[in-house]
Formats: sequence, structure tokens, C-alpha cells
Amino acid sequence: MIRLTQIRKSFGRNEVLKGIDLTVRKGEVVAILGPSGSGKTTLLRCINYLERPSDGEIEIGELRVKCKHPSKQEIHRLRGKSAMVFQQYNLFKHKTAAENVMEGLVVVQKVPKEEARKRSVELLEKVGLGAKLDAYPSQLSGGQQQRVGIARALALNPEVILFDEPTSALDPELVGEVLAVIRKIAKEGITMIIVTHEMNFAQEVANRVVFMDQGAVVEEGAPNELFRSPKEERTRQFLQRMTPEAVYSI
Repeated sequence: MIRLTQIRKSFGRNEVLKGIDLTVRKGEVVAILGPSGSGKTTLLRCINYLERPSDGEIEIGELRVKCKHPSKQEIHRLRGKSAMVFQQYNLFKHKTAAENVMEGLVVVQKVPKEEARKRSVELLEKVGLGAKLDAYPSQLSGGQQQRVGIARALALNPEVILFDEPTSALDPELVGEVLAVIRKIAKEGITMIIVTHEMNFAQEVANRVVFMDQGAVVEEGAPNELFRSPKEERTRQFLQRMTPEAVYSI
């Protein structure tokens, strides 16, 4: 289980996260929606300390970290429990697809190279890239690079995978192949938190949807409830703009 308690983050005088409380159960897929600048990506980055929260508490499994004064060991352990899939892929350009997936296993988890290579091959086949093991990022499409990023995250066997707008950098025709892979791993019961602007995908894959605005959680609920009968006016405004064809029960 993941529990965030009163997570705050400020950049100078700008308070980006204003006391976020969120619980994600094991095996749950939570989609986070919201307008640009609402704090969605910052929240993800705070979970694994790519950004250091100003205050609050993060709990993943048995590990509980008070964000104001964490030790280096606590930060290291926290990062070991999560894996991030980035908007811009963040692959090593000088390494092949297989080597990119192996990197965390060999460097961070100290897995022998032969074992890491075997695991890398299995995961790249899983995401449909068995024929691209020795291809470099420059030889892959954006969708293929993102699928390598997903395989890399899976390789670490994290307690939660954090997806930061995984399709936002892709051409529209490549979005489907990445979403198909995420659907597939969602069915395996892997805990995921997904920041996305793909409304239909969020409705289909998520167990729960969270709507954020101005650094706060405005509303959360089951996809059918939140998309069809939003309780808050701000949620309704956002969904009407993003899904103008939606029919609401009021």
C-alpha cells in the first residue's frame, strides 16, 4: 500500500502542492487528471524523491518516511520501491534497448550481467520488442522507446510504477501501442499511478481517478462515477472541456 499524508512542495514562494492526502492499495491503478500546472507531475516526482517534498509523510509498504528530515538511507530505500516512466523516455542514447533495461539491474541491484540480460530479453519480448534487443534509441520510434522505458521500470520489480504522461511526447498514431502495453501490465495486478491526459484510457484502465487543480485534490472516485456524475463544479468544467461528448448525470 502507498499512503501520502499532507504532502507539500514549494518552489520559493510558489506552493505547488498544498497538503496532498492519497492512498493507493496494492494492485490498484490510479489515474491522476488535471489541467497543466495543477501539480500532477510534481506529486509523482515527490513520491520517489526526484523532487524533495517540503513537508508530509510518504509510506510505501513497510517504509514510512517523514519528508522534512529524511536520511539518505530512507531516500535510497524509497527510490528502490518505485520506478518512473518519463514523458521523454530518458533512455541512454549510447546503449541498446537490452542494455537500457539491464542498467538498473546491474548498477543498482547488482544482478549479474548474464541474469540481467536474460531478464531484459524477457521483458522486451513482453512489450513487443523482442526483435529490437540490439537497437539503439535513435533506431527506434517514440512508441518503441517508451516501451523500452516501461520494460526498464518493470525490470526493477518495484512496488509501484509511476507513469508521467507516458504518451504526451508521441505522435497520435503511436499512442495506441504504448497504451496497449500499459493495459496489459495493469491486468497483472501491478500497482500503478498514471498521470495522463487520455480520458478514455483513464476510464478503461483505472480503478480510481483523482482530479487535481491548483496543487490540491479536488475530487476522486471510481471512473464511472467521476466521469458521469462529478460532484465538484471544477471537475465538471474540466471534463466538459476535455471530453465534450460526455453525458453527465446531474
